[in-house]
Amino acid sequence: MNEIRLVVVDDHPVVVDGVRLLLRDDPTIRVVGGATDATSAVGLAARTNPHVVLLDLRFPDAVASEMVAPLRRAAPDARIVVFTAYRDHAALRATLEAGVDGCILKDAGATDLVTAVHQAANGIGIFDPRVDDRAAPRMRSRLHETGLTQREYDVLRHAAAGRTNPEIAEQLGLTRHTVTGYLRNAMRKLNARNRIELITKAAKSGLL
Repeated sequence: MNEIRLVVVDDHPVVVDGVRLLLRDDPTIRVVGGATDATSAVGLAARTNPHVVLLDLRFPDAVASEMVAPLRRAAPDARIVVFTAYRDHAALRATLEAGVDGCILKDAGATDLVTAVHQAANGIGIFDPRVDDRAAPRMRSRLHETGLTQREYDVLRHAAAGRTNPEIAEQLGLTRHTVTGYLRNAMRKLNARNRIELITKAAKSGLL
C-alpha cells in the first residue's frame, strides 16, 4: 500500500491536528480529513474512501456504536478503530460489540499510533492491552477458545507490533525471560513454530 488514507472523527477539532502532528514523520500516512459529528463523518468517509477511520466515542448527534454501520456502508473497505481516552467506558463496550476493528487509547505515542494505523490498514485488529477486558467480550471468547491467558495475549500483541523481547519486557514491566516464556506458551497453544507463524496464526484467528 503506497499511501494510507486516514480519517479522524472526533468532536474536538484539536484532536485532528494532534493526530496529524503525531503522524507527520510517516510519509505513507495521509490524514485526508476530520469530522466532528456523525453526519459529516459519514459524508467524509464516502468522499475520501479511507483505509482507516479513527473514531471517538461520543458526538453531539450520535454515539460511536450507532456510527459503525453507516460508516461501513459509506466506506466498505475502511478499518474502523476506536480512538478514546477511556479504557472502561460503557460506550466503549457497546462500540466494540458493534464490530469495530480495534481500539487505541489517546495517550498512545507517535510510534504506537503509526504502528497501529499501518496494522489496521493491513487487516490486523488492534486492541490496546490496557483496555478493560470487560469491554471486549468477543476477544475474551477468542482467548478462551485458544487457551491464551490475558498476559500471553498482551505479549503477543506487542510482538505483532514489531517490538523485541527486551522492548516488550520494558513496556509490560516483565523480565525478558518471562516474555520469552509467554511467547513460547502462545506458540504451543496456537501450534506455531516461530514468531512469524505465531503472529500470522493469531491474526487469522481474529486475535490481532
